[in-house]
Amino acid sequence: MFNRRDFLRKSFMGAAVVAVPGTFSNQTLASELINRKAFKPLPVSCLSYSFNGLLRQGMMDIFHFFETCRFRYGLDAADIWNGMFTSTEEDYINKVHRALEERQLVVPNIAVDGPIILTTKSEDPSKRCALQDRYMHIAKQLGAGFVRVDTGPYMINRKEEDGWTNQEFDYLVKRYRELSQFAYDNGFRVGAENHWGPERCWIHMEKLIKAIDHPGFGMCLHFGNWKPDSPETLEQDNDIADRSCAKWIYHTHFMWEICDNNEMLQQKMNMLRDAGYQGYYSAEHHSAQNEYNLTGVQINKIRAILTNWNNGGTGELIPPRLNS
Repeated sequence: MFNRRDFLRKSFMGAAVVAVPGTFSNQTLASELINRKAFKPLPVSCLSYSFNGLLRQGMMDIFHFFETCRFRYGLDAADIWNGMFTSTEEDYINKVHRALEERQLVVPNIAVDGPIILTTKSEDPSKRCALQDRYMHIAKQLGAGFVRVDTGPYMINRKEEDGWTNQEFDYLVKRYRELSQFAYDNGFRVGAENHWGPERCWIHMEKLIKAIDHPGFGMCLHFGNWKPDSPETLEQDNDIADRSCAKWIYHTHFMWEICDNNEMLQQKMNMLRDAGYQGYYSAEHHSAQNEYNLTGVQINKIRAILTNWNNGGTGELIPPRLNS
């Protein structure tokens, strides 16, 4: 008589036969699937500054940011603003490194605020250089792709369009070359961003990039943040500067105003692709309000264009309907 025990015993024996090495192994199948890499993650990320409002309220820290990137937004990358570091000490950075590895996140960029290259007369330049060097070592430890360090100086009784003095410019070239060599020797790049000060004027940034002339130096492009000749020529002047700097771009930040304009976002991303850009497309939000949802809108718009490219499109956020 065949009963339930006989059925279970035969089922277990059958399962054991299937699992014998060399016949049909689930482990082998899993490794084959991993090695095939049938798809690549989309190169989209978001800068942790996007949550500075929550950070100030005590509702966000760098570890929760990693959780947000990985599990709320499904990203494989975390674009770090150093304002979320609570320390640069080795023990803390080791914890950050472990948290990244546990969530399988890469770091396309570390945006360093604070230790700008040019110091004021009252500051000790050696302390600032030491902090810059520390962030370079942190970037090496975390496997970052790019480090953004602003040029300075702080604009006190000065205009951005006036640029740097000759003495300031010479020091910028010298110091960035030192940082660039360390970055290049360790597999990443360092550079400036059209963030604030003379950096926002392409005429000054172009001069600086060409003077440094180092393979370890590049720039982070903050779309929509170039200083225009006039308010009326904002869009045109930014477009010219974007295209002019394209070959030196190693990281990008897309703010709300760019992502909110579907046509402009498509244009900017297509420009990067056409220029051969290989980095991440990173969302940056500034309102300090409703940050989870609004940052998510920016990420998803960037993701939609990348997906459209993968499907053979030209970046339309809303592709034309097929004829039924």
